Formats: sequence, C-alpha cells, structure tokens
Amino acid sequence: MWEAPVVGNRTSVGLDVHARSVVACGLDGQTGRVFERRLSPDHAEIFEWVMGLPGPVTVTYEAGPTGFGLARFLTERGIVCLVAAPSKLQRPCGDRVKTDLRDARHLARLLHLGEIAAIAVPSVAQEAARDLVRAREDVRGDLMAARHRLSKLLLRQGIVYYGGKPWTGVHDRWLCARRRDPVFATPGLGMAFDIAYDRVLDTVARRDRLDSAIAEMAAASEFTPVVTRLGCLRGVSTLTAFGLAVEIGDWHRLDGRSIGAYLGLVPTESSSGQSRSRGSITKTGNRHARRLLIEAAWHHRPPYRVGTDLRHRLDRADPATRDRGQRANRRLHTRWAHFDTRGKRAVVANAAIARELAGWCWSLAVLE
Repeated sequence: MWEAPVVGNRTSVGLDVHARSVVACGLDGQTGRVFERRLSPDHAEIFEWVMGLPGPVTVTYEAGPTGFGLARFLTERGIVCLVAAPSKLQRPCGDRVKTDLRDARHLARLLHLGEIAAIAVPSVAQEAARDLVRAREDVRGDLMAARHRLSKLLLRQGIVYYGGKPWTGVHDRWLCARRRDPVFATPGLGMAFDIAYDRVLDTVARRDRLDSAIAEMAAASEFTPVVTRLGCLRGVSTLTAFGLAVEIGDWHRLDGRSIGAYLGLVPTESSSGQSRSRGSITKTGNRHARRLLIEAAWHHRPPYRVGTDLRHRLDRADPATRDRGQRANRRLHTRWAHFDTRGKRAVVANAAIARELAGWCWSLAVLE
C-alpha cells in the first residue's frame, strides 16, 4: 500500500539579514512559486510578511552580528526558525556573483532541500553570560597589549627588568621607581610613560571587575552545577569552567566523540584512494572554548598532586563527580608522560591532551 510522504513545511523562507535591511525569499515547495520582498529589520514586519505565505512556513537566516533576537521572536510565535552556520553552507565553487537577493534565494533552496546545518540558539540568560565571558576575553587581550607597549617603551630607553617574574607586586613597585629616572625628565617621554602605565592599571581594574562578576554568577546561576563538576579537573578553575559552560550551553546535544570535532580539536584530513594524509587541527567551532581547553591541557603535564585550590574544588563536588575527575586527572597526566617519553612535540601533544580533556569535560557536564 502506497503512503503519501509527510511534508514538514510547505514554504521555505531564506532571509538575508543586515542591520538596516532584510531581503526575504520564500519558496513554495508544492507550486514552485517564489515570493521575494525587501523588508525593514523590524521583527513585527517580518512576522507579518511570513504569516501571509502558504503554510506551514520554516524560516532560516545566517548567524551573524545581528544576533538571535529574530529567531527567538519567530519561535515564540510558533514559526520554526533555523539559524544557519555560515561555515556549513554549501556554495557553488563557480559562483562569483554575490548579492543580498541571491543569498536569500540560496538559503531558501537549501532549506527546502534540508541542507541547513542549524546552530543551537542560546537562551537570553546564556547569551548574557556568554557576553560577560567574552568581555573578559577582550580585556585579557587589551591587558596583554597595554603591558607590551609599556615594556617596549622601557626597552627603547635601555631599561630592562631582571628582578624575577614580571607584572607582580615587586615589578609594579619597580615600575613606579623608574618614573623618577633621569631619562623620563623629558616632558614628552614622561607623559608617554604615565599614559602607558595608567592604561595598564585601568585595564587590570576592568579585568578584576569582570572576574568578580563571573565568580558571583558562577556561584549562583543555572550554570553552577556544571561549573562545580568541571572544577574537579586540573587547570579548570572557576573562570575556565564558567567559560566552557556558557560557550557550549547544552552539553547533551554532543557526545564524548563529537565534542572534539565540534571544538575544532580533531586533525584535518585529505585522503583519496589508498592514500591517507592528516594535518593540523581543524580549528573550527568555538574559538574561545578551544583556547580554554588548550590552556587547561598544559596543567596536566606536571606530576599529579592535589593542591589547595584543587582540593577546595573537589570538596564542593559529590563523591561520584570527585572520583571521575581524579580518574581523568591521572589518565591525562599518564598520557602526557607517554608523549614525553616518545619525544612528541609539546604543542602537538598538548592538542591531543586538549581533545581528550574535552571528552572528560563532557563526561562530567552530563553526569547527573
């Protein structure tokens, strides 16, 4: 007996969304009719136009700087809206003409064929926490640049610090004493030093404010259980655990094998026939989460011991989580020791450790 196929949607709508305009293209899957319209970014106007199309309707647009507000607005009103991952969109290699209308048509056709790779739309709270973490990441880069400018200003005058590790309390007192050096008696040079030093102090203050806000949110929010479980791993303190929690969001949509590829920690491959060639890691997916894991992986190289900070984080977790975290720490250090014995390049070995660490993070995050 023949059974009619089930059609999920009739009209596929592709939106090319910009800050001041939206170009829309709707494709009726039954009649082949095409509906095209230039709209304003007002969500109500877009919703009104979509509701006038033959239903049911599914909408898609590319992820970008306009955010997820439109997707949330349409979803709340019962319209399926997929936010497409730009890197996963199939484009003809010979297509050299790009316009807003052609992009909207392309999205509508891909949606009709079921070839849209949708990304997970975060909740408002998750996006706010993610913005906080990324603001801290931006300040970290600003602080590195400010310190670099100040140290190179001193280097051009032949002043070098030999008193140990830089950017500590001792180094700060040394910097204050340098202002009284005769070389900075020149008005222009003295002003340049003051501005560069003030920039470092201001950036440190901004970083500390963000650290306090992140620590407060990590201690009492929807992300607290995941942060507590991830804290059982070496190198995953509150900042790192909270960053991973808000960047990945729903850990249950991944598994222990796919999370490495999701974060771009698997090797590239170019194989054909009997030949098989692998290269460096793909570096796709979430760049911030990947950097956090790469930095955390270095902490597993020294011999495993439970320090004061790690002990406090372990004490906050339940016994099952604590046991799994300690097994992960021993396993990752054993892997590091094996790579060192083989003479593996440290950066290559660390990427492999970070990939396995991502799997352990997933294991702890989904542990109920």
